[in-house]
Amino acid sequence: MATLHVLRVFCSVEWEWGNPLGVFLDGSEIAEDRRQEVAAELGFSETVFVDDQARGELRIFTPMVELPFAGHPLVGTAWLLISENKSCPELNPPAGKVTVRSDDDGTFIAAPAEWAPKFDSVQLAGPNEVRELDGPPTDADEVYAWAWIDEAAGTIRSRSFAPGFGIPEDEATGAAALGLCGQLGRPITVHQGHGSVLIARPLADGKVEVGGLVVSDEVRDF
Repeated sequence: MATLHVLRVFCSVEWEWGNPLGVFLDGSEIAEDRRQEVAAELGFSETVFVDDQARGELRIFTPMVELPFAGHPLVGTAWLLISENKSCPELNPPAGKVTVRSDDDGTFIAAPAEWAPKFDSVQLAGPNEVRELDGPPTDADEVYAWAWIDEAAGTIRSRSFAPGFGIPEDEATGAAALGLCGQLGRPITVHQGHGSVLIARPLADGKVEVGGLVVSDEVRDF
């Protein structure tokens, strides 16, 4: 019997919304050749299998494919490891080392912006145009539609679609926010989906940090 943690990542300050995430802290409980099947069965946009908690080694699966790097799975797993083990200085997904920090504003990961998947980034005229979309504005596998709410304040409205990865629409997409922050070269606060909130900022070492609030919804046998 495996233990599944169900989290919501990038919640609002009222602890609403956020992107659901499944995490198996003991990845060995799920055979490697079953992980893609399990991720598809659970239906979360991503599911994480932690293979070594001390080293932060893990693998990430959407319902259709394995990813070398993704934002909301890493932020959520970092939060969970800090909650369970009181420490998580880094994570090691297949893409490479990801540094971690946590404070009152949330849990944050830092990585090179080029690690983000190559979203088709579509800037729209304003937040209403983003809200009124009834699907992705292009036919790319991954589409990130966004607009400024207040450019001077660095606030953004966004929606993310990844049909090529089995994700019709993602409630909160950390890797896309990380990539956009790297492109813009300035701190941003992203309001995505129904009400999720992501905070991103460029760092002096050339990496970008993204993070936010995380909450645990459930721990159950699988």
